[in-house]
Amino acid sequence: MTNSAKTLNTYYDAIVIGAGHAGCEAGLALARLGSKVLLLATNLDTVAYCACNPSIGGTAKGQMVREIDALGGQMGLCADSSLLQLRMLNKGKGRAVYSPRAQVDKYKYHLNMKLTLENTPNLTLRQGEATDIEQVEENDYKFAVTTAVDITYKSKVVVVCTGVYLKSRIIIGECIKEVGPNGFASANKLSASLEKLGFAIKRFKTGTPARINKNSVDFDKMQKQEGEKMQSFSFLNSTCADNVSCYLTYSTQDTKQVILDNIDKAPLYSGSIKGVGPRYCPSIEDKIIRFADKEQHQIFLEPEGACTNEYYVQGVSSSMPAEVQYKIYTTIIGLENVEIMRDAYAIEYDCIDATTLYPYLMSKNINGLFFAGQVNGTSGYEEAAAQGIIAGINAYRHINNLDYVVLGRQTSYIGVLIDDITTKQSNEPYRMMTSRAEYRLTLRQDNADLRLTQIGRDIGLVSDLRYQKYLDKKAKIELVEDSLKTIIKPAQINAFLQDKDEAQVKSGVSIEDCIKRTNVTARELFDYLGMFANVEQEIIEQVEIAVKYKGYIDKEKLQIEQFEKLESKLIPPDFNYDTALGLRIEARQKLKAIRPLSLGQASRVSGVSPADIAILIVTLVRGAK
Repeated sequence: MTNSAKTLNTYYDAIVIGAGHAGCEAGLALARLGSKVLLLATNLDTVAYCACNPSIGGTAKGQMVREIDALGGQMGLCADSSLLQLRMLNKGKGRAVYSPRAQVDKYKYHLNMKLTLENTPNLTLRQGEATDIEQVEENDYKFAVTTAVDITYKSKVVVVCTGVYLKSRIIIGECIKEVGPNGFASANKLSASLEKLGFAIKRFKTGTPARINKNSVDFDKMQKQEGEKMQSFSFLNSTCADNVSCYLTYSTQDTKQVILDNIDKAPLYSGSIKGVGPRYCPSIEDKIIRFADKEQHQIFLEPEGACTNEYYVQGVSSSMPAEVQYKIYTTIIGLENVEIMRDAYAIEYDCIDATTLYPYLMSKNINGLFFAGQVNGTSGYEEAAAQGIIAGINAYRHINNLDYVVLGRQTSYIGVLIDDITTKQSNEPYRMMTSRAEYRLTLRQDNADLRLTQIGRDIGLVSDLRYQKYLDKKAKIELVEDSLKTIIKPAQINAFLQDKDEAQVKSGVSIEDCIKRTNVTARELFDYLGMFANVEQEIIEQVEIAVKYKGYIDKEKLQIEQFEKLESKLIPPDFNYDTALGLRIEARQKLKAIRPLSLGQASRVSGVSPADIAILIVTLVRGAK
């Protein structure tokens, strides 16, 4: 009998570097589509780790999570399985900006995602710090990735999803540590490898608040925020009503004074911090300086998990010395006797300029090298996961010589995000907001499955179960829509209208015209008429939104048609901008650097004017002739 030792496999179709929110979605997409994937994490405890907010979703971010889910991604499912609370934000505004936000158990979220990765066929999850990426020529294998323990893996494509770990350091006053989030080890060698491959490295910054012991909090001085019974994050799941409370409180004039008295100790102002931070998520000291006229700032207390007393103090991120942080926190209403368990800190890290990538997230200079997540200069778990699933999809399609998938601005928030970061140079971490989406009434969170499930199915990520649920939903919507032209006699409807404080009718009126009325909801009307009792609320709401917003939606559709005309006018990859006579120097330089794929994308490049686009159109038409 002979012993046969199993040898270490070092050949894969794809290597994904980093197992944060981007890396998880990229690795899962590749593996589920059929590629053999190695997913490298510097530490397996960092897999899908929520290093900042213990939450998924939020304004604009909730739309992206629903879109990831509709395409066949994992984030929404993992949020549902780790849920503490679910709420719909912006309900005081229009439907275009409704945004779901889940409070999750961050430890359960990490474990659920890690277990999903471990049980996914074709995917190997491996602890290992990638230190070097080299281009090689070995049959179909184009890349060699070496780890800190000197193992070299070969692959056909590489997806870089390093998050905020590249040469990261955390800063608490004068205390500076060369580590990543939460004290995890940083990745200190890969930046040099990326520079060797031709990528310019930028330095960005973000931060996180302190974690405090809930037993030291006076919740009676705060406003309790309950969750809601509503549709779960994933379209595969039904209504969810988990309800662990969060709390709203405020800073005080004393908070402001403590910060002003110690502003000379703030690394942000002393020069210790070199990286550029996110404008839309400033530290508490930055808020006090930038918004000096404000007497108080909102602060939210959010549970980190079901098995811990730690609470996250949203709105009070800081890099002040620990002693000053304590003074700041004790001035907040309800935190007078606070016990800080983990200090707030700022974190600096390396990232690349995403304008060096195509809209399908592959490098313009190195075929087969993809990037996704905060390494592209974005902020947030949701932005990272959105890029991750698209990078994973396109890495698979690159391996198999298929056309790349590019989601347009008119199809999704994901399309807006990727178009923005690959077209417009950003000098700060990019954060998705509803205001960035021109067609946000069309790109609502509630219809993400109707917009993107078919695309996910065509790609190959949408399961039979998800697809059948999508088809059933479409059929039910059509059933309800077919009833809208039904005429109701005055005797059938006037009592209802009177009860709703609406004008009564003297002749027959359609169901559609009744729903258009301000005080009438579709569900109440159908219940009164004895119709569609067994049809889910989300179906009824889809129809109601389409009726009440019809004029605005039709107007947006016309704008989308005009937008698509420019998007359909492609620019050849090898187009010589020097032949476009009359093109301004700035525009020529920017267009040469970005190399847009279409006139639509060219029109969104910073420094390119409508006159420049007109010149491009003439040049392209002349060239075609």
